[in-house]
Amino acid sequence: MNIDILTKDALYYDYSSAANPLLQGIINKVPCVAFSPDFFNNPASAVLPLDVSAQLGCEAPATSPALCANFVRIVNGNLQTSAEATSQIFFVHDGEGRTDACGLTIEWKKGDLFVLPVHAAATHHAQSASLYWVHDAPLMRYLGAKPTIARFAPTLYTRQKDQAKLNEIASNPMTAGANRISVLLANANLPQTRTVSPTLWAMYGLLPAGKSQLPHRHESVALDFVVDCKPGCYTMIGTELGEDGWIKNPQRKDWSAGASFITPPGYWHSHHNESGADAHVLPIQDAGLQEFLRTLEITFSHIEADGSVHVTNVP
Repeated sequence: MNIDILTKDALYYDYSSAANPLLQGIINKVPCVAFSPDFFNNPASAVLPLDVSAQLGCEAPATSPALCANFVRIVNGNLQTSAEATSQIFFVHDGEGRTDACGLTIEWKKGDLFVLPVHAAATHHAQSASLYWVHDAPLMRYLGAKPTIARFAPTLYTRQKDQAKLNEIASNPMTAGANRISVLLANANLPQTRTVSPTLWAMYGLLPAGKSQLPHRHESVALDFVVDCKPGCYTMIGTELGEDGWIKNPQRKDWSAGASFITPPGYWHSHHNESGADAHVLPIQDAGLQEFLRTLEITFSHIEADGSVHVTNVP
C-alpha cells in the first residue's frame, strides 16, 4: 500500500473557514436571471439551453446546480432530445404534435405537460410547436452518477384537467383566499413527496387580475415559466423583507408569455398582476429531492389587519 497515493487528496480545514462555502464565497450563488421568449420565433427547429453554468461554476449546460431548462422549437418535421437524467419535463408552450419515447407515442397540444423517466431519448414531431424542457442532468453530472432505474412511467398532464382542478381550487371558499392558488402536479408512484418525479416539482399557478401575492421563499431553486399573461404582470425578488412585510430593495422581473426566470434559493419573491386579466405561471423546481430530504422549508410573509408582519412556515 502506497500511503502517499492514498493521502495526496486529503485536506483539512478549520470549521469556521469552510462550514458555509456560500457565505464565504467559495461556491457561487445562484444568479437571478431572466430569459426572453424571442427564441420561440425561430424559423427553424432548435434547442436553446438556458445556460448559466459559467456563473454557477459548474459543467455546462445548467440553469441551476441541479437542473437544466431549455427552450425547444420544432418546425416542419421532427427534433430529437436526449438527457442523461432521472426525469425530464416537457411543457407545451404552443402548437400541437406528438413525442415518441420509452416505446410509447404521446400526443400533445398547447398547455399540456408530460414527464419522462430515465433512458428517455425522445423524438418530437410537429409542424410548428414550442416546448419548455427541464431535466436533472446537472445533478447527475455532479454526482458522477448514471441513472438506471425508472421510478415512474411516462406521464401526461393535460391542460384540460390542470385547468379544471385549478378552477375548482379558485372557486372553493376554503382555498380561494390562499396566497397561492395553484395545482401541484404529482405522480402516484411518489406518495411521500407528491411530486412529478423524485427530483422535480411542477406547479400550475393562477395569478388573478388585480392581485398581488405576498412574498414567500423556499430552499429549492425555482425555474419559473410564464404560461400566459398580459403586460403589467411581474415578480419582485430580493433577500430581505422590510418592516411592511414586502421585499426590501427588490429586483423586478417583468413577465411575458413564454419567458422564464430563475428564482434563487432562499430569496423572497412576490407576484403582481396589474394587467386586468388573469395570468398563469409554471414553477419547476428541484423540490422533489428537497421534499425527500426534508429541507424545502417554504416560508410566507403574512400581514395582519393591524399592519403587523408575521413570517409563517408552511408544512
